[in-house]
Amino acid sequence: MDYALIWAGLLAFAVFAYVILDGFDLGIGILFPWIKDPTDKGTAMNSIAPIWDGNETWLVLGGGGLYAVFPLAYAVIMPALYAPLIVMLLALIFRGVAFEFRWRAETPQKQKLWDIGFTAGSVAAAFSQGIALGALVKGIHVVDRSYAGGWWDWLSPFSLTTGVALVIGYAALGSGWLILKTTGTLQNFAFRVALGLTLGISLMIGAISLWMTYSDPSYMTRWFNYPNYLYLAPIPILVAVFTLKALHAIIHRKELQPFLLMIGLFALSYFGLCLSFYPNIVPPEITIWAAAGPDNSLKFLLVGAAVLLPMIIAYTAYSYWVFRGKVKADEAYH
Repeated sequence: MDYALIWAGLLAFAVFAYVILDGFDLGIGILFPWIKDPTDKGTAMNSIAPIWDGNETWLVLGGGGLYAVFPLAYAVIMPALYAPLIVMLLALIFRGVAFEFRWRAETPQKQKLWDIGFTAGSVAAAFSQGIALGALVKGIHVVDRSYAGGWWDWLSPFSLTTGVALVIGYAALGSGWLILKTTGTLQNFAFRVALGLTLGISLMIGAISLWMTYSDPSYMTRWFNYPNYLYLAPIPILVAVFTLKALHAIIHRKELQPFLLMIGLFALSYFGLCLSFYPNIVPPEITIWAAAGPDNSLKFLLVGAAVLLPMIIAYTAYSYWVFRGKVKADEAYH
């Protein structure tokens, strides 16, 4: 049994779960300054209040799993991406503090300060994640199984572009969530912004995909050599189809479809990225098997994951079920 490959799949699932679940509540923070009515602001925050901290469980699982299962990958990725990852963690902490303290603000002026903190933390976290992703896609310089790059290697036009793209993508997810969970003026606002955000993230997906493949021969070979392009062609085609369906659903004011189709766009992009990387876990040269720990360790950890992962999935599903339905303006979680 290939335990390294099984664990790569589990960690890929954990990262994707984090991107989707924490992505839409980060998106709420990104959209927050454009929600003008104070009641609508409270409703937007109440739509994620019961679940936002649970969503970050998947980030802990992904990071902890990488450390335990792929120690070489962890040892290379961390020093290469220290700066954006530290900014991301500080932003998530500050965002959480702002989220809780906003409800205890004694004056509207203090509440506005915490609103700024909530937005700043959300934008900084999303942007840092995008930069880290872009730096990983561009490749990490490794010599003798150690990071051999410089302090600023993570910073490039490509990584900055992926940072902007992820901010747009999270905002699109956030608008889809607000369409699903709210009514009235807040839902109308979400419908308005969702149209542009969906089109924007689709264009960014296309631009970054082409930039990535044309800037690296290995990605070019993976996507455009025969017969690879025959098998991989459905991915960009489905991205176009999902985009058109999402725009149609938004224009016709469907409530569930925009959010699901935006998740579909993220899923297709993520799947395409995983196919581009495979079999590497740290591009361009550290493979899944080279980075993995001993098989005995992977088997032992897999037993724990077999117990823990279903519990996390069940708790997450139960939380969303309990807090299902529309959020009303006169209801408050806090």
